[in-house]
Amino acid sequence: MAGPADQPGWISAFLEAQAAELGAATNTQLAYGRDLKDFSGWLDRRGGSFAGADREAIESYLVYCDAQGLSRATRARRLSAIKQLYRFAFEEGWREDSPAIQIRGPGRDKRLPKTLDVPDVDRLLAAARQTGRSPADRLRNTCLMELLYATGMRVSELVSLPASAARGDPRMLLVMGKGGKERMVPLSPPARAALAAWLAERDAAEERSAETGGMASRFLFPSRGKSGHLTRHRFYLLIKELAVTGGVDPARVTPHTLRHAFATHLLANGADLRSIQTLLGHADISTTEIYTHVLDERLAELVLEHHPLARPAKDAG
Repeated sequence: MAGPADQPGWISAFLEAQAAELGAATNTQLAYGRDLKDFSGWLDRRGGSFAGADREAIESYLVYCDAQGLSRATRARRLSAIKQLYRFAFEEGWREDSPAIQIRGPGRDKRLPKTLDVPDVDRLLAAARQTGRSPADRLRNTCLMELLYATGMRVSELVSLPASAARGDPRMLLVMGKGGKERMVPLSPPARAALAAWLAERDAAEERSAETGGMASRFLFPSRGKSGHLTRHRFYLLIKELAVTGGVDPARVTPHTLRHAFATHLLANGADLRSIQTLLGHADISTTEIYTHVLDERLAELVLEHHPLARPAKDAG
C-alpha cells in the first residue's frame, strides 16, 4: 500500500492517528508537526522524501541538527518524532522497513530541575496578593499562585481548568493531564480560600457580562483570546512580574519551578515518591526520582553553608 503522495500528507495522517488512537495532546501534536516539517524541508532540499529516506539520511539529518547548535534534548525529541512516523508508516504498509529503529539518540542533558526555597515561594504568594490593576486581578493572581503551589499542576493544566472543577468548595480538584489522563489533586486550606474568593468574583463578572449580551465562559480563568482562557504565555509574564515585586530573581522563576518546588518540598517533608508521582501525573516513576537528587544536592549545600566543620579554619592568632 502506497503512502500519501507528498510529505505534508504523511505528517497530517500521522498526526491524525496520534490524536485518534493515542489521545495525543494538542501541544504534543504541534511539537511533532514542527519537528517533522523541519525534517521534511531538509529532505526536500536534497531531493529526498519520507518514502525513500534510509538510515544514513536520517543520521545525516541529526548531524545537521547538531551543527545548527540544537540542544541534545531537541535532537532527541526530533529523532523520537521521526521514529514514530516511520513506525506508523511501517504499520500502515507505506514502507517495508523502519529505517530509524536502530538509531540511538543523543540522550538528554542531565540537569537537575531548578527549584525554589519555601521563603521564595512565600514572597511570590505575597506578591500575588498585591499585584494587579484591580482587586479582581489580585484575587485571580492569588488564586493562580496558590493553586499552582498547592497542586504542582502543569501550567497548561492550570490555565485551562473548567469553572465546574471549583464548585462546592472542593477538597480535591480533578485535573486533565497529558494524553487526556485524569487525576485528583488535594487542595490546601489557603488554596481553597483563594479559589472561593476568585470564583465569587469571576461569577459576578460573568453575570455582569451576560446582562450586556456577553458569552458565558466555561473556564475558571477566562480570557477574550482565541483559547477562551488565560494563556500560558500570559501567565509566564505574570509570574516574572510577581518575582520582581517579591524580590526573587526572575531568572530563577518560571511556572515550572513552582511545580518543582511543590514536589521537592513534599519530599523534604516526608512524602513518598509514589504519592508525588501520582500528584504530578508522571507516567514513569523514574521521572519523579529526579527530585531525590535535587533534595540531596540541597542538603549538601546546607551542610557546607552551616556546619561548623565545613567552614575554613581561622588563622591562629
